[in-house]
Amino acid sequence: MCKRLIGAIAAIALTATGAGAGDLYRPPTPCGPPPCGPPPPPPYWLWVGPYVGANIGFQSGELSNSGIRPSGVAAGFQGGYNWQFGQFVAGWESDFQLSSADDVFANYKFSNPWFGTIRGRGGFALNNILFYGTLGLAYGRGHVDIGSLSESNFRVGWTAGAGVEFGLLPNWSVKAEYLFIDLASETFGLTLATNDLTSNLVRFGFNYRF
Repeated sequence: MCKRLIGAIAAIALTATGAGAGDLYRPPTPCGPPPCGPPPPPPYWLWVGPYVGANIGFQSGELSNSGIRPSGVAAGFQGGYNWQFGQFVAGWESDFQLSSADDVFANYKFSNPWFGTIRGRGGFALNNILFYGTLGLAYGRGHVDIGSLSESNFRVGWTAGAGVEFGLLPNWSVKAEYLFIDLASETFGLTLATNDLTSNLVRFGFNYRF
């Protein structure tokens, strides 16, 4: 009699609370092998901030109104700053190059011992890969040797190009870049000729971000 009474009371209690047999114990749902849960999102590469770096490449050019085609190795340093707006990256960069580009024609030798640029950069980032274009100011020196006489002049012009940069580590990246450089027209007193120096520069480099 007592057993029947206790059973009836338990049934009434379960019915009143809406509990069923399944509510008394529910084993945890397995989530698969560790690590448990969805995979973390891939890391997001940030291009924003200041940076410095170095580069080396090959310069080939042409001096107008002459048969001079100076070419040689160019190497130097660069630095700049980037701002980032989602996948769009904008900034500026300045570089200074030493160059072995020279050529000999007739009785004189022309060389472009150094040059530099100050440019704006803008591009599109696919996480750690940045595709960009660049445009800005170029400056440099032209030098002529005729026998024991020599003359140099300072030139200011423009440059434009494009490149791609790959982020390798949180602070390090490598890049490949092409620039067309026009150092405008200047007149040499030794040759009495006005010459426009244009160059194609292909270079590779690395950057360190702070």
